Amino acid sequence: MSTRRLDPTSLAIGVGVGAVVAFAVSRMTAKATLVNPGINKGSPKVVDMKTLAEIEDLINKSEKGNVVLCRCWRSSNFPFCDGSHAKYNKECCDNTGPLVIKKA
Repeated sequence: MSTRRLDPTSLAIGVGVGAVVAFAVSRMTAKATLVNPGINKGSPKVVDMKTLAEIEDLINKSEKGNVVLCRCWRSSNFPFCDGSHAKYNKECCDNTGPLVIKKA
C-alpha cells in the first residue's frame, strides 16, 4: 500500500482559492440589512429633537446624572438606550454603543 503526500503549496493555494470564491459568493448573495428595523417607519426620515434645556432636565432627574441615547436603533425606548445593543452586537459582530451625555 502506497501513501500519498500532500503538497503543502498546492494545499495552501487550494484553501486560498476556496476562501476567495466563498467570500465572493457570500458578497453576491448577501441582502442589504436595514439600520432601522422598525422605528417610525412611516416617516421618510426619523428625527428626534431635544432642546438643551430638556437634556439638562433629563440629566438632573437621572439617578446617575446622565442621559443615555440609543445609536443601534434597537431600543424599545428609542431615542433612549435600553441596552439592546448588547444582543445586536453579539448577533452581528458589531461594536455599537450608546451616546452618553454626562453632567459636568
